[in-house]
This record gives sequence, structure tokens and C-alpha cells, in this order.
Amino acid sequence: MKLRISAITLVLIMLLVPVCYAESGFTQEDRDRLIRLEATLQTFMQQVDKRFEQVDKRFEQMDKRIEDLREDMNKRFEQMMTFLWILAGIFTALVAAVIGFAYWDRRTIIRRAKEEAMEEMKKEGLLRNIIQVLKEMAPDNPKLAEALKRHNLL
Repeated sequence: MKLRISAITLVLIMLLVPVCYAESGFTQEDRDRLIRLEATLQTFMQQVDKRFEQVDKRFEQMDKRIEDLREDMNKRFEQMMTFLWILAGIFTALVAAVIGFAYWDRRTIIRRAKEEAMEEMKKEGLLRNIIQVLKEMAPDNPKLAEALKRHNLL
């Protein structure tokens, strides 16, 4: 199918080209004008190629800048992560120190409270013994009995 279309197109071009030359009547001036146009097109194409090369160079420079920025950003991110790890370590150490101090303080207070309670119990036991002795002596000594009654100990 494509071959037929190509063949028909080629035949039509071959038939129309001599008609165009015959009707238009190209002159030397037309030929020179076409040559100048071709030269101008060549110059234009070279300039366009130069522009594309410049654009390519700019893109390469931009790629390099982006890569540099990416590296800087990675370094900065690493610094931030290191800083966060340091902060986490400090916070963990502080929490452990506070918990340790609280435990030590509670243990010390409880030990001291036990000692004081034992002393109080010893004193109470001694006082109880003294009151018991006084109660035993009260029947023989009326003044002592009255004093104990006044203080609700008898």
C-alpha cells in the first residue's frame, strides 16, 4: 500500500516539475537568490547549533549546581541527625540521673524513717515501763496516785 502511494507521488512530482520550470521561468537572478538564501540558512543553522550548545552548557552547569546543593543538603541533614542523637543521649542521661537520684533519696529517707520509728518504739516501751512502775507504786504513795489520776494515767 505504501509502495503504491510513494510511486504515485513520485510520478506526480515528475510530471509537475517540468511544468513549474516552464511556467515560472527561473532566471540566473533567481538561482543566485536561492544560493544566498541557502547560505543564510546555513548561517542561521550554525547560530542555532551554537545556541543549543550554550543551552546544553548551561544545563550542565545547572546540573552541577543542583548536585552541589544536594551534597550540601545531605551534609546538613547528617549534621542535624548527629545533633538529634546527641540531644537524645543527653536527655536519656538526664532522665536516668533524675530517676537514680529519686531512688537513692527514697531509699535514704525510708532507712532514716525506720531508724526513727525504732527509736520511738524503744522510747514508748521505756515510757510504758516507767508508767507501769508508777502505777505499781501508786497504792503506797497517795500523792503519786493523785498525780497519775490528774493526768489520766491511773
